[in-house]
Amino acid sequence: MSSEPNDEIIVVGGGVIGLTTAVVLAERGRRVRVWTRDPVERTTSSVAGALWWPYRIEPVARARKWALRSLDVYEELAGRPEVTGVRMVEGVLGEAGPDDAWAADRLPGLRPATAEEYAGTGLWARLPLIDMAVHLPWLRERFLGAGGAIEVRTVSAFAEADAPVVVNCTGLGARELVPDASVRPVRGQLVVVENPGIRTWLVSTDAAGAMAYFFPQPGRLLLGGTADEDDFSTEPDPAVAGAIVRRCAALRPEIAGARVLDHRVGLRPARDTVRLERELLPDGRLLVHNYGHGGAGITVAWGCAEEAAGAVSERL
Repeated sequence: MSSEPNDEIIVVGGGVIGLTTAVVLAERGRRVRVWTRDPVERTTSSVAGALWWPYRIEPVARARKWALRSLDVYEELAGRPEVTGVRMVEGVLGEAGPDDAWAADRLPGLRPATAEEYAGTGLWARLPLIDMAVHLPWLRERFLGAGGAIEVRTVSAFAEADAPVVVNCTGLGARELVPDASVRPVRGQLVVVENPGIRTWLVSTDAAGAMAYFFPQPGRLLLGGTADEDDFSTEPDPAVAGAIVRRCAALRPEIAGARVLDHRVGLRPARDTVRLERELLPDGRLLVHNYGHGGAGITVAWGCAEEAAGAVSERL
């Protein structure tokens, strides 16, 4: 690894996008520091249900490429689930439409759900399901092992970053830091319960548009969810929690009696299109933006990280 003082990169943001980007850069031999407002255990990413799925986000063609590259990585990481937190798990995507199956040729075993399996139109798939309580600390340790450094600090302006290259992975924080008013929160609330024996995941939307999903993680079951646009509240709402449990129990009755372990809220950093591009700062330094992934951060993290690292290298 180079020891030249002027080749350093500062990645601002320590969620899954920031850490993955930092890992890629560090493993390519760059000197990298991560500046993060919160430890990984308290980032928005730590609240994620964390199912890889080929969501339709803009820009569509690039996002599909990012997603498929990330799928490659997760399939490899799933060989060590106890270390990486990544497992390949079967489940049903309810009310699936044509856009949801664009990656069908990369998903062996994809098939329609029968009426006995799911009361609606759904697709069975075996996809990466990620335990963020394991995966985020693993990313952190992989980054540190590659020679990176992490500083917990709040950044109010990119001018504070004393490096010739800065990578902006601040998610919702980009709203104030860039500033970019097009970044907006989409509030998601989860209920964590004891797992009554459910081994598969399910994502469903009812006729009124209300979501219900459950993801089995080691020692617990994550129930969701909500997608409340422009809602900045991070306090769990008991009424919303009760509705989440009822919707999930309508799909799997055994959930109704499961003991509640925790309530969680996360603010997805949504934007009409992901911003992954280079910008020259007034002082001549390079700023690479990598934010605005909404709820698809896990799905595209590795593909975006590699493209962002490529954008950094183009400068040299």
